Amino acid sequence: MTDQDIAWLSIEDTAAQIRARQLSATEVAQSMLHRIERIDPGLHAFARTTPELALAQAREADARQARGGDLGPLHGVPIAVKDLCWTAGIPTAAGTTVHRDFIPAVDGTVVRRLREAGAVLLGKLQMTEGAFSAHHPKVTAPLNPWNAQAWTGVSSSGSGVAVAAGLCHGAIGTDTGGSIRFPSVANGVTGLKPTWGRVSRHGAFELAASLDHLGPMCRSAADCGLMLGAIAGADPDDPTALQVAMPDYLAGDSQRLTGLRVGIDEAYVANDVASEVADAVHAALRSLVALGATPVAVTMPEVDPVVDAWVPHCGVEAAVAHAATFPARRAEYGPMLADLLDVGLALSATGYQRILLTRADFTGRLNAVMQQVDLLLTPVIPFGVLTLGQLAELRTQPGYRRRLSRYTAPFDMSGQPTLTLPAGFARDQLPLGMQLVAGHLREDLLVRAGRAFQNNTAWHTRRPPVS
Repeated sequence: MTDQDIAWLSIEDTAAQIRARQLSATEVAQSMLHRIERIDPGLHAFARTTPELALAQAREADARQARGGDLGPLHGVPIAVKDLCWTAGIPTAAGTTVHRDFIPAVDGTVVRRLREAGAVLLGKLQMTEGAFSAHHPKVTAPLNPWNAQAWTGVSSSGSGVAVAAGLCHGAIGTDTGGSIRFPSVANGVTGLKPTWGRVSRHGAFELAASLDHLGPMCRSAADCGLMLGAIAGADPDDPTALQVAMPDYLAGDSQRLTGLRVGIDEAYVANDVASEVADAVHAALRSLVALGATPVAVTMPEVDPVVDAWVPHCGVEAAVAHAATFPARRAEYGPMLADLLDVGLALSATGYQRILLTRADFTGRLNAVMQQVDLLLTPVIPFGVLTLGQLAELRTQPGYRRRLSRYTAPFDMSGQPTLTLPAGFARDQLPLGMQLVAGHLREDLLVRAGRAFQNNTAWHTRRPPVS
């Protein structure tokens, strides 16, 4: 099997072939490290690779298998993690320069659980500064493998690029205002933002504690389900991790969606949305209906107030997270993250309380909508993937953040789980995507619907022009 063949195997198939001794974990790790060495200098997805650790973990996986030991669900699967996840003995900079010398003594919970599930860590993936909306000026930003002039999404940019380019079989991203979903759309991959609290945040640099979600980014919903099953669950090191039962995310019927109610708000889908994006969402709805789902017209709560509240809310929590280094080391911060922290430090207690009330009001209204349906179908961004020049122009326009975040930030504020799926290609041959939203803790429905959709469409199988 060639390096390219190995690179495009699914997580499930990779683990199965290693179990069947058709491949060894060491062979797979070596193949992927060679591919990264060859391709990533042109993409910059990795902040750093960990070849010695990857080969040691792969050899141990092979030795465990030879001994007849228990094999985890990700046995021998090569993955990578966003560089805000603590990795013992390996620098973890979170896209910053202020933390570039931080070397954790222990793995974060997600990293530890991936290791315990048998995964092999290829390296740490590049990201925006502190997981906010821009790369630090001294950091080389990843490039989109579909088009080097196109946006890669924020802040899990390296995760999206690496998965799309076949540099890892799955990755960990984080989402505070859209940072699993933006790069999933921009790079044409599948991203699952779990319910807030479904996955432990222990050992991950914070952007905003009550908004941060850790989740998988992969090439399919099935792969996301496998990774989520490995990392989710209660954690004594994170009291906010929910102590609830965790289902088998691949157990549902992925051939038919009979009786599943899919809500759609036509105004929310179409108003100020590019026609090719709205068309892709409607085509996805038709595919879901053909699988047996029932479309249900719903009315979304007003999203503008909660979207407008997101920046100051995030700013307050980010200011707490950065209190040890900001403003004392302000000169080491890039302008966008510094501006966010200034917003947070300037907000009054009464102003913050108003935001909390806005958030609670929206969450309650959205929960009422979700009582009417099993899933909600929406865009992720209201336009196709922008070029970097178009993004710079957008940022000069009044209300750009409201427009960019109106399909992502609301579901971070409410904590609902979401699944982003490739749903077509624009006229410029860049990916289009759509988003499914479920009720709290119903990631199983998302994975089931995503698998069914992908069993009957081929958008997720398209590959960018990297060899």
